[in-house]
Amino acid sequence: MSLTVAALVNWSAPTAQAATATSITVDGNGTGRTFDGVGAISGGGGNTRLLIDYPEPQRSQILDYLFKPGYGASLQSLKIEIGGDTNTTDGAEASHEHTQGVVDCNQGYEWWLAEQAKARNPSIRLYGLAWGSPGWVGSGSNTFFTPNAISYLTDWMGCAAQHKLTIDYLGGWNERGYNATWYENLKSALVAKGYGATKLVAADDNWSVADAMAGDPTFKSAVDIVGVHYPCGYVNGAAIGNKSDFKNCPSTSNAQNLGKPLWASENGSEDAEAGAVAVARAVNRDYIDGRMTAYYNWPLVAALYPNTYFAFNGLAVANQPWSGHYSIAKTAWVLAHTSQFAQIGWQYQDSASGYLGGAQSNGSYVTLKSPNHSDYSTVIETVDATAAQTLTVHVTGGLSTGQVHVWGTNLKSPNDSEHFVHTTDVTPSGGSYTLTLQPGYVYTVTTTTGQSKGTATSPPAAPLSLPYSNNFETPATTTSPKYFTDMNGAFQTAACGAGRTGTCLQQTAQTTPVRWTNENYYAPYTVMGDESWGNYTVTADTMLAQSGAVELLGRIGMQGRNDNGLQAYHLRVSSTGTWSILKSDVVNSTWAYTTLASGSTTALGTNRWHTVSLTMQGATISATLDGTALGSVTDNSYTHGRAGLGTADSTSSVNGGGYQTQQFDNFSVTPGSNPIPTRSGAVRSGISGKCLDLNTGNTTNGTAVQLYDCNQKPGSQNWTYNPDGTLTIGGKCLDVVKQGVTNGTPVDIWTCNGGDNQKWTQQADGSLRGMQSGRCLDDPNSSTANLTQLDIWACDGGANQRWTLP
Repeated sequence: MSLTVAALVNWSAPTAQAATATSITVDGNGTGRTFDGVGAISGGGGNTRLLIDYPEPQRSQILDYLFKPGYGASLQSLKIEIGGDTNTTDGAEASHEHTQGVVDCNQGYEWWLAEQAKARNPSIRLYGLAWGSPGWVGSGSNTFFTPNAISYLTDWMGCAAQHKLTIDYLGGWNERGYNATWYENLKSALVAKGYGATKLVAADDNWSVADAMAGDPTFKSAVDIVGVHYPCGYVNGAAIGNKSDFKNCPSTSNAQNLGKPLWASENGSEDAEAGAVAVARAVNRDYIDGRMTAYYNWPLVAALYPNTYFAFNGLAVANQPWSGHYSIAKTAWVLAHTSQFAQIGWQYQDSASGYLGGAQSNGSYVTLKSPNHSDYSTVIETVDATAAQTLTVHVTGGLSTGQVHVWGTNLKSPNDSEHFVHTTDVTPSGGSYTLTLQPGYVYTVTTTTGQSKGTATSPPAAPLSLPYSNNFETPATTTSPKYFTDMNGAFQTAACGAGRTGTCLQQTAQTTPVRWTNENYYAPYTVMGDESWGNYTVTADTMLAQSGAVELLGRIGMQGRNDNGLQAYHLRVSSTGTWSILKSDVVNSTWAYTTLASGSTTALGTNRWHTVSLTMQGATISATLDGTALGSVTDNSYTHGRAGLGTADSTSSVNGGGYQTQQFDNFSVTPGSNPIPTRSGAVRSGISGKCLDLNTGNTTNGTAVQLYDCNQKPGSQNWTYNPDGTLTIGGKCLDVVKQGVTNGTPVDIWTCNGGDNQKWTQQADGSLRGMQSGRCLDDPNSSTANLTQLDIWACDGGANQRWTLP
């Protein structure tokens, strides 16, 4: 008998043949390490910030997809950042203790997130880790390994207790090595404070910590779990490891011989959609290659503005709290293939875990059995396979020989209806059954039930309209104002000073933090808004509580990796009366500043309120103070972008100043007029001699938009860039097919309908960023071939993504 269901999996008799055949025995008496769960990381940093500002019911829908058992990703563990008032990748998270001894357990959003996770899954494990910290923790140096840090962590543990949360695991300093004595002292302090049940993880870095533990019994005794980051390599080729597609995930003999759990305590850094393939490899191969028993995906969710470097990594994309729009990504369903079918405490079966046909290129499989010695689940990935193959399973040793249920995800398909699908049920014959596995899939075969796929749907994306204002009097869910996301420092609502009543926004980090990133300019700033904003005026009342300067930011574009640079205009006004209009940029992965205009006015002084405005109208950038013009300049580097606020030293543009408690009130963004003039002509590629081309000039909906030799044919290459961000030809719009947001989605021509999938913002590097997807118009693989259909891809600044508008 044979059965085919939705082309996902075929059932056949054990004698069926395929290109590769694999036979395994799932033995209830088999041995293996204990499974410690599938988790994800909120932090490192700011990647969850916008989630808390989502409206209901969308906020609860997203949380359900992340944490609700048997519904979505069904996460079994959540790692949260211990905020430190400093940028820790794509943002800064607020500390619970800005100054020593003054503890505020209601700062930030991580406690809220942990509470929401616990409400959905009371069994979820919680894990705390610091990336940076307030300056006092470092005792005058940029290190976390100090006695102050131990009291800082125990104070944070006290906050967890206030929130009625148990912290199961605690780490040291993210990816910054280890200090054995410090870990030993931290362990003793936790026990003394009544937190002895919390297990210590070391060192959230590389395998060298296992070598140190092997030679140091006291250190080994203090550490409960060896946690390593990116044991399969690092996809972006950073210092953590070599560029990797997660095909090889080894540990070391020293690590395996410690008698401690080994964890991939951070993995991922992958695009939410395109990275699902690599994640599918890693979840299985962490155990097969390195005997790692827990997998933590970084990050949890892409709830951050899309101008940041890692803006589309995670299990879901949720960057529009004003519209409620979100998407659940393929990576979530990859993790669900493990987390919905095996629980913490299950046991890996070494004899039923390995590579199909003994070759990595065929795919991998791992089997886990339940503590009741009856149920089991086998997770299989065939992401690199090129042909169908068979897997024959023999069940013995007291495990259930009854019906098994098969779930599958077609990772080659962008169609959500082919992700995490219950495909068929199979009844073994004589304790055996055979599956035919298709290439490019993740499967789970299980004796368990109770799995499901969430059914909530997202509303459409929409821009945040102007005018916009916030007087900070309406409480947000946290002390961070609605939609504001800090990039350095800590901007929080507080009682207004200098005689003003009500609530204001205050920068509360008072000293240069212990920093995790290495940017050359790290003064505090916070951003908000929509990247489609073009001509507008940003205004705020400001009060300098200390000598220094305040900033208004406008047309904020791309941010460099780990905050190493920002495309934006700045108006900086100091307590002494000096002012400047500045342009910041990302040059060679660092901050680059240009002073466009400067001058001096009457000193603002301290503890006095003033109104500051920055206006961007076309190429004219102008500034006012208390209604009086300061100056203006002509610059056309940036045409669109968000708004923001900041604090700084009065003069320097390359330093870590600005850590003063300045205040802001009555923030507003008001629209200008006639945003961008209409321009027509050829759109030239960064690939020499090539242009944006409409195939044969055919304006039928769905006609491919392609790369072609520049030839000035009006019907094919005479594009018009319009004030609303559309690119039109023949009355039709350049369109992302079916409103796709994933890497590789093609572009075509379609009737203009006002959708964000038809709007494009040109960045300072020449790239055209899609307003809906946040991805850039892309020439696949930098092809020079005529007729190459263009698509969208994560923005990387390459010549194949640079376009010169008419």
